[in-house]
Amino acid sequence: MAEGKSPEDKASSGFTVTDRRAFAERSESTGSPVAESPSSSSPPAQADTSDPLLGTEAVDFHTFILSLGSSALLHLGELDQPGGDPSTPDLPLAKHTIDIIAMLEQKTKGNLTSAEAHLIESLLFDLRLRYVERSSSKA
Repeated sequence: MAEGKSPEDKASSGFTVTDRRAFAERSESTGSPVAESPSSSSPPAQADTSDPLLGTEAVDFHTFILSLGSSALLHLGELDQPGGDPSTPDLPLAKHTIDIIAMLEQKTKGNLTSAEAHLIESLLFDLRLRYVERSSSKA
């Protein structure tokens, strides 16, 4: 800082910086962008359900549970690897994935639609049956 000039004098020295980015307003406490609140006269924005990385619909509960089920089937050796190679059964990992689905069933009990509850219940029944068949045939 030059001698004899206060910070106020430097601020009025004739040059202004204006941030034109959409997230220019920042919270002073966190430094993170502050979301602008929509005006009450504008219509509510439609929820974006697409995944820009994959170009597909966003993940919902059904696809999440089915994805976990597919992982369990892969670890049971009942699905081929993504490259087309046959998968080798990994029973501890299959059991772990089945246990994750069971935990989700318990943690979401009472918060699921009847279709979601039926999906998770029937998927668990099928996966547990396949796990028992696979583990008894190994022994």
